[in-house]
This record gives sequence, C-alpha cells and structure tokens, in this order.
Amino acid sequence: MRKKSILFASITLLAVASLAQAYQSDEESAKVDELFAQWNKPDSPGAAVGVIKDGEVVLLRGYGCANLEYSVKLTPSTVFDLASVSKQFCALAIMTLVDEGKLSLDDDIHKHIPEVPDFGKVITIRHLLHHTSGLRDWPVNLAIGGWRMDDVIAFEQILRMVGHQQDLNFDPGDEYTYSNTGYNLLAETVARVSGKSFRAYCDEKIFKPLGMNNTHFHDDHAEIVPNRAYSYYENDGGGYSKGVENLTALGSSSLYSTVEDMMKWLLNFETGAVGGPGVLERMSERGVLNSGEQTTYAWGLVVGDFKGLRYVTHGGSWAGFRTDLIYSPDVHVGVVVLCNLGSMRAGMLSRRVGEIYLGAEPSVEQPRQEEPEPAPFDIDPAALAEYAGTYYSPELDTSYKIAVEGGRLKAVHIRHSDQWLTPTDKDRFEGGAWWFNDILFSRDDGGNITGLTVTNMPRVRNVKFIRK
Repeated sequence: MRKKSILFASITLLAVASLAQAYQSDEESAKVDELFAQWNKPDSPGAAVGVIKDGEVVLLRGYGCANLEYSVKLTPSTVFDLASVSKQFCALAIMTLVDEGKLSLDDDIHKHIPEVPDFGKVITIRHLLHHTSGLRDWPVNLAIGGWRMDDVIAFEQILRMVGHQQDLNFDPGDEYTYSNTGYNLLAETVARVSGKSFRAYCDEKIFKPLGMNNTHFHDDHAEIVPNRAYSYYENDGGGYSKGVENLTALGSSSLYSTVEDMMKWLLNFETGAVGGPGVLERMSERGVLNSGEQTTYAWGLVVGDFKGLRYVTHGGSWAGFRTDLIYSPDVHVGVVVLCNLGSMRAGMLSRRVGEIYLGAEPSVEQPRQEEPEPAPFDIDPAALAEYAGTYYSPELDTSYKIAVEGGRLKAVHIRHSDQWLTPTDKDRFEGGAWWFNDILFSRDDGGNITGLTVTNMPRVRNVKFIRK
C-alpha cells in the first residue's frame, strides 16, 4: 500500500505541474477567469482555484495578490490557512487509528483525555466527529471571556478552556450543533493515542503519502511559512485592512496548504491511496442523533445534493480567509476555492465554478432574509439600578460590571469595548456584540438578582456569572 501511495503521489505531482499550463485557453477556464476578474488586480486580494474532472486536474489559477504590502502575486502555489476545511483531515487521522485498532468510535473521550470535565454524560469519539457532543464552541466562549480573535490563541489554551467548562449545551447525541472544540479534542486524541504530535502524525499518514509537500498543521503561530498568503478585510475607506491571525487550533482549523496540494487530496477521494478503497464512502457516513434522525454532517464533511448530484463539501472562515471544497462522486468533479479577502463568498464561488465545468446554468441566489427586529420591551429606567453590579464567571475566570448610564444598562469588561444592553423581556437583554447577544438575569426565591447567564445560540448556552 505504501509503494502504491508513493507512486500515486509522484504521478499526481507530475500531473499538477504539467496541467498548470495545459488548460489556459479552454472555454471553461475563460469563464472562471471572468468570474474572478473583479479581484484579479495588482492592488486586490484574491483567490486560488483548482478543479479536477474525471481523475485529472483541469484548472489551476491564481487571482489577485497574496501580500498587498509587497505586491506579491497570488498563484496556485500560494499557501493559505484553510480554516475549517481542516476538519476532514483530522477525521481521516481518526479513521486511520480506528483501522489500526487503536481506538473505537464509541470510546468515552475520558479514556484518552481524562482531564475533560465529567458532565455526568458519556461523550464519545463519534459525538465529537459529528458535532453532537454538546461541548461549547471555543471562539464564542473565549470571546465572552475577554479574548479578541486576533490574540495569540494557542492549542494548549483551548484545551485548558475545555478543562474549565462547567456545563454542556445539551446531552450528547441529542442535537447537532457545530463545535470547533470537539475537533480540537480529536486532534489531541490522535496525538495521545499515536504517541506523536498531531502535526507529525498527519504528515506521516496523510500528507507525505499524497505528495502534499506544502501542507502542514500549523502548531506554532510564529513559524515562518514560505509563499504564505496574508488575509484582508475591506475597510470603510475603500481599501483593505490586514486580517491578523495568531491561531493554532489543531484539528478544527490551522491547516496550511495550497490549491495545488488540495488537488491531490480531491484525487484521493477517487483512488483511496490514503484511507483505502471506499475512503470517500466511509467519510460520507452521516451522524445519527439519539432520536434516530440523521444529520448532514459526516467525517469533517457535509453531505448534500447539488443540482440533483450527490456531493460532499466543507467551508472555512478565519481572519480574512474564506475557503471551500466541493466534490461530486456522481460526475467526478471537484473544486477548491481559497480566498484571502473576508468579503469573498468562497462557497458560492466554488459552486459557480462547478456549474461551469458541468455546463449547468448558474444557480439563482435567494435573497438573504433579514432577521425581524425584536418588539420593543418597555422597562422603567428607575428599575435598571437593581441590575447594576459585578458578575463573575468561574468557568471563564472573567468579570463584567453592569452599570446604568443615561437611562440604559451597559456591560463593561476590562478587554472589550462597552456593550449597551437592550431589554427584550423580563430580566432579559440583548447585547451589541456577536458573542454577547442574549443576557438573562437570574433571581432567588426572594426576587433578588443573584447572577446572569450569557448565551449565543446555538453554539454556547447559559454560561453562568455570579453576582459578587
């Protein structure tokens, strides 16, 4: 099997190198060029795009700039942070350990990581794979705790946060709710069971056999990466601001790769050189809830239907990176789109590229439905004073001061800007930040306010704060 994998990787590497120049003037690639033309400028971030069809790489393109400060052109060899597209590789690493008999999908996570809190419910490897564990999602939880997303967020800090979690969002298996935290625990499980770092294990078992020589799990935020793209956001002045990333969230994110290397990954769905014959079928096994309902989430992949064709897909978003992969086994067409601009919709773009290579009419995008404004809830300004005070979360080891100012409540944190609170119901307020949007004050039997909970549905629910 190893000789077969090395041979396949060598053939694929030659195919990628030669086909990068071979498909420069066909009708499909011209349409893809047109699709990305608005970003293909020397002063704009852009994207790298790759397509496979019938077992061959038929398109490799780079549009725009990888680094605006030095006017570095973006190419198919440019290295991106793939964000949550990373999860399918973590899932495959787990699969290899299952195949080797070193762990079971029904193992209690405490068997491998005993420091995960005991919530009185069994959380299995299977729960983590399918996002049915009930564990809080770390980006929201850390933000509530005072972290900025451009802070240094290390893998070890995420694991430490899990160790302090006091409650689950729901009983394991009851619901599907996306949790990056679950995939971080899977990565740590791989490391502990294999006796190697997660990065080294994936290098040995996945990337090197496939010839993905410019791919790695980024486990040191300060590491220098040749040919690396930086990410950007559009700013109010009509230009761009840098998207700062200092993240090493192994398993859930932090996979660095190129569109060239990702073509080798897509081709593996057809060959099974890594993971064995039928690897895609196995990775397409969807989660099942306690109720018997089947979810659309499989092994780091979402399973769905596109224009009547089966597909697997996953997108990613971190800093200003927007990434997407989609593959249909029915027509043997796969697309990867890696963007370094936060306003680019990688999922929509990858599907449009897929339509071009299927000769299909563009999908009609449905307008986004605006959330209705909540009905105003009147509260006597004089009654606001009883909410004022300092509230502490033992889980996150952080405090908020609730104060009254100008007839309104505001939440004050040492690291965040002040958040104005809008009443929506009795003892319930809406915050102004993406991580602080449902605050419910609690009372004792005597009607005295004793604390509050912060919820960000559906990924983090009822984080408790005690009134000091």
